[in-house]
Amino acid sequence: MRTTVDLPDDRFRRTKALAALRGDGIKDAVVRAIDAGTASRNPAEAGQAARRVRLPLIRLRSRRKFDLTGFDLDDLLA
Repeated sequence: MRTTVDLPDDRFRRTKALAALRGDGIKDAVVRAIDAGTASRNPAEAGQAARRVRLPLIRLRSRRKFDLTGFDLDDLLA
C-alpha cells in the first residue's frame, strides 16, 4: 500500500541518515520502526499486562509496608 507521511525536517534527516548507515532505504527504516512499535500491541496481550500491574509499596518509618493494592484513587476525587 502506498501512503504519504509528513515528517518534520529533522526527523526525516535522522531517518534518512539511519537508513543510510544500515544500507537500507527510508521505506525499510520506516517499516522497521512501525513493526517494532506494533509488535507487542496485541489487544489481548495488552489486557493481560494491565491485569498484572502492581502498585508500588511505600515503606513507612516503622519498616511496615503501606500496600496500595486494590486502592481506588477515584474514591478520593469523588
